[in-house]
Amino acid sequence: MHEVVVGALLGTVGAMYARGASVVAGRSAQARHGLSVACFAAGWLALALALLSPLDEIAEQLFSAHMVQHELIMIIGAPLIVIARPMPTILWAFSRRWRRAIGRLIHAHAIRSAWHRATGPFAACLIHGVVIWTWHIPSLFQLTLHSEVVHAVQHFSFFGSAVLFWWSVIHVHARSRRGTAIISLFATAIHTSVLGALLTFSPTPWYPYYGSLGGRWGLSPIADQQLAGLIMWIPASVAYLVACLSVAYRYLRESEWTVAEAERALMAAAQ
Repeated sequence: MHEVVVGALLGTVGAMYARGASVVAGRSAQARHGLSVACFAAGWLALALALLSPLDEIAEQLFSAHMVQHELIMIIGAPLIVIARPMPTILWAFSRRWRRAIGRLIHAHAIRSAWHRATGPFAACLIHGVVIWTWHIPSLFQLTLHSEVVHAVQHFSFFGSAVLFWWSVIHVHARSRRGTAIISLFATAIHTSVLGALLTFSPTPWYPYYGSLGGRWGLSPIADQQLAGLIMWIPASVAYLVACLSVAYRYLRESEWTVAEAERALMAAAQ
C-alpha cells in the first residue's frame, strides 16, 4: 500500500511537471529551462530510486540500505528538486483560472511569511537537525519498521525538512544571510558526522528489529550498523561541506564585486 501511494504521488507530480515544462519551453531561455528540467528529473529519479526500487525492500532487511535510502532523499533528491524550483513550472500544468487561484494562495501574506521564516538558515538548520536526530531515537526508528504510516511520515519529514534546509542555503539572496547559511551547512556536517560516528562506534546494535536479517547479506547486526554509520558520516558530510564551500565562494565573489564597484565609484568621483 505504501508503495502504491508513493508511486501515485511521484507519478502525478512528475506528469504535472512534464506538462508544465512543455509549456514553459516555448516561453523561456532554453539553457536555463533545460538546466531546471535536468535537475528536477535527476531529483525525481533519486526519490524514485529511494522509495520505489528494490532498495526499499532491501531497506527492510538492512539498516545500511535504509541509510542509503535516507541519504538519497535528503542529500540528492531534495537539493536537486530545490535547484529546479519546480512550483512555477508545475503551475503551467493547470488552466489559467487555477494558476491564478493557486498563485494567490501561495503569495498570501501568511504563507509567504511562514515560508520566509522556515527557510531562514538558522530555522531550517534547526528543523532539519531535530528531524534527523529525533527519527534516529531507537524507539521511534523501531516504530517506523512496524508501521507503514509512521514510516511514510518519517520519509515525508526527511524530505520536507531537507527541502527547507537546502532552500535556505541555495536560494540565499540577502548577503546578510550568506554567513548564517555557511554556518548552518558546517553545523549540519558536524552534527550528522557525530550521529554517524555514534552509530559506527557503538558496541551494541541500536535497532533490534534487524536482528539476524542482515545475515542473509553476510552482515552481522553490528557490522550492518557500522556500515550505516559510515554512510551517514562520510558521504553526507562531504555533500554538506562541498555546499558550504560553494556558498562561501559565492559570498567572497560578491564581496569582491562590491569592493570593486566602490573603488570605481570613488575613482569616478575623484576625476
